Amino acid sequence: MSHVRGRGPAPEGPPAAAMTGPGLVVGAGRFASELGMLAALGVGGWTVGSPVAVVVGVLMAAALPVLAAAVWGRWVAPRASRRLDDPARLGVEVVLFGAAVGGLVLSGRPGWALALGLLWAVTAPFGRRTSPR
Repeated sequence: MSHVRGRGPAPEGPPAAAMTGPGLVVGAGRFASELGMLAALGVGGWTVGSPVAVVVGVLMAAALPVLAAAVWGRWVAPRASRRLDDPARLGVEVVLFGAAVGGLVLSGRPGWALALGLLWAVTAPFGRRTSPR
């Protein structure tokens, strides 16, 4: 069984614009965690790279979020061209968010790391398939 889906019919359910109530709150939390992950990877890249050289810090602060966004857009995003099925998609999320949380811890921001990790953990279970198609 392949872990990659091709483009197929649109997912069932109401369009995103029609979401209300709890679905809207979870979707907003999920989006906030994704943006937080990208920002945290930038902070972590700067923290790890800047002691080597300022140029290295700037490059890592820019490259890590761009790389993560490319991975997310290719294999994790709801409209990804080659979206992975769970549990592979969850594994990619764990790696990306783990790196982001680790970057915040290394940069001396454990409170932000905890907040990001909790926000992701609370919103990650929503929208997952628990049974095969």
